[in-house]
Amino acid sequence: MAISKNRKAELVKEFGKKELDSGSTEVQIAILTEEINELTEHLKVHIHDYHSKRGLLMKVGKRRSLLDYLMKNNVVSYRELIKKLNLRK
Repeated sequence: MAISKNRKAELVKEFGKKELDSGSTEVQIAILTEEINELTEHLKVHIHDYHSKRGLLMKVGKRRSLLDYLMKNNVVSYRELIKKLNLRK
């Protein structure tokens, strides 16, 4: 279920301010979005996997919290990130 190291490194390069910037809000949101997309595809096949469903809901809540934080502190970055990741407001 977890994303590969290579994919995570690509996300850090794309959304991070520096090459090794894995802790910024934008990078965390991008990584969570990738994990959410993978879990969503998994749950389409395995409908009764309730443990993964709980994990998905926790990741969605964490991403929502980070998006709210980013919107309060940097609206421009928030809007750009939403466009890049194709998220609804």
